Amino acid sequence: MIIVLKKDVNQADLQFLVEKLESYGFKTHIYENEGKTVIGLVGDESVLRDKPLSSFPGVEKVVPVFKPFKLVSSEFKKEESVLNIKGIKIGGRHSVVMAGPCSVENRDMLFDVASRVYASGARILRGGAFKPRTSPYAFQGLGEEGLKYLRQAADQFGMLVITELMDPRDIELVGKYADIIQIGARNMQNFRLLKEVGKSGIPCMLKRGLCATIKEFLMAAEYIASEGNYNVILCERGIRSFDSETRNLLDLSAVPVIKGMCHLPVVVDPSHGTGRRDCILPMAQAAIAAGADGLMIEVHPKPSEAMSDGDQSITPDEFDILMKRVKIIAATVEKHIEE
Repeated sequence: MIIVLKKDVNQADLQFLVEKLESYGFKTHIYENEGKTVIGLVGDESVLRDKPLSSFPGVEKVVPVFKPFKLVSSEFKKEESVLNIKGIKIGGRHSVVMAGPCSVENRDMLFDVASRVYASGARILRGGAFKPRTSPYAFQGLGEEGLKYLRQAADQFGMLVITELMDPRDIELVGKYADIIQIGARNMQNFRLLKEVGKSGIPCMLKRGLCATIKEFLMAAEYIASEGNYNVILCERGIRSFDSETRNLLDLSAVPVIKGMCHLPVVVDPSHGTGRRDCILPMAQAAIAAGADGLMIEVHPKPSEAMSDGDQSITPDEFDILMKRVKIIAATVEKHIEE
């Protein structure tokens, strides 16, 4: 449910209404929309049946939200959310590119990649310090050492850091180095993790689960928002399919579908979405044409020697070509690649 307040509502009336709603057991979420204050309610709406909210001082109208995901729905907030993370905007007409190696292997390689992708126009450095791997014997990442390298490289080249959080016990550690926490596909429905990231207030990017429906994806985002963190980016990274020619089926139709249902920014990861180096460039172009608010690209100086995901990594030279092309496409769909 949404309560829209009058433009001239005073602070005393607002405070009285919020306290009353919270006494009914609701969580209240307040934001500004077109010059008006809006209160979003999360809780059991049946308790309001005999309580005429529209008669409270300062209330203009009460609007029901029918979707099960309340706070992230386009009913709750009609205009697209634009996240501003340390001056980098994501959403609306602003698209951003996140690039870097799948995993942080060593300092020299990371700094080399960071300098190259920054020169091409990427403004967010990606890299895994804690790696979720199918095999327990595969390279698992450098841990805090990798986080330190990410922060140092990003600071040197004026970039933000995005890296994956796997365990809620590591949220303070990862938050110390990262500007954006990534919640991977395997953890999309790790509800304890989602709640802790929500409580942290740290901007986060939630990846769609391997077999998740769009509704399940948005319900996972709702867990984060319900704890007060609205700085959420959604990432389409492919879903499982019967066809083995690609690693996953990159569902680009999800971009416009989600944008019609939800106000959060949507980015696309064609690296994980296809698992094939030869597909990354065309799918990145298609994603921007479909209206994506950004891309996440795996870049490695020598993909054949990468310790993880070499088959889906492109070289810095190939990334430079990709950036030149997506900038042209972005302009045709009235998007701007943040630089």
